[in-house]
Amino acid sequence: MTPTLFDDRACVLGEGPLWHPEREQLFWFDIEGHRMLSRAGDEPLEWQWDEPVTCAGWVDRDTLMVVSASAFWRFDIPSGARQRLVGLEADDPSTRSNDGRADPVGGFWVGTMGREQEKGAGAIYRYFRGEVRRMFADLAITIPNAICFSPDGTTAYFTDTREGVLWRQRIDRAGWPSGRREVFCDFGPVGLAPDGAVVDADGDVWIAQWGAWRVACHGPDGRYKRSLAVGSAHTTCPAFGGPGLRQMFVTSATQGLDDGALDFQPGGGKTWVADMPVAGQREHRVVL
Repeated sequence: MTPTLFDDRACVLGEGPLWHPEREQLFWFDIEGHRMLSRAGDEPLEWQWDEPVTCAGWVDRDTLMVVSASAFWRFDIPSGARQRLVGLEADDPSTRSNDGRADPVGGFWVGTMGREQEKGAGAIYRYFRGEVRRMFADLAITIPNAICFSPDGTTAYFTDTREGVLWRQRIDRAGWPSGRREVFCDFGPVGLAPDGAVVDADGDVWIAQWGAWRVACHGPDGRYKRSLAVGSAHTTCPAFGGPGLRQMFVTSATQGLDDGALDFQPGGGKTWVADMPVAGQREHRVVL
């Protein structure tokens, strides 16, 4: 598990890597740069947006659902054409979307947060067949992250990076939360900041840790198992892809680094890839 550079374009806040299973192509985002990135072989691809874009799900071979700061969009990959589907806190310019992922039945979970990381300004929503509904209204959340799902489709995970707690939530057959959430891991006491996450085919949770130069693996029981070291301090989100879904792609950020820090980490903000001893899950299709 030795990572190499997949793409050397530095992102201020790289996030949301998505492996499109039909195109066998990675898409990811530079949130602060308002751009969506990809590669077609050796050719770098880039689409500029008018506001932050943060995450996506795949609809069909040529279509993504992209989440911007204020809306869900249907995005045509070959042409770059985009169509607004529905708003997301569109009446509140102080917030933006953040981490998100498609669930096992075709819905899409996404978090929102304050643009200045205001405490308790975030929320988690689910898009399903054109409707957007807020979940976990009882939870004050600041930086929602780590949205991912177990292979058997019964469990969702999410975190608040500010608080350091990774939650586990049972979901019903329709994809909605069912019962009370539980603490899966509490990173607060050890000073780690959980960021984006993904679950592999064996049910292990791989979670990027902001400031820790790594992606950590925790078993279904929450216990730490191993980690993937990356040449960027601020790792933000992993994604499985490549042949047999046995590669891990990791986005990173330069945001929050001290002056001069990039002199000592030339890989900061760039996107990494590593061959893995385990396989990931195929990303779920979004049902518009």
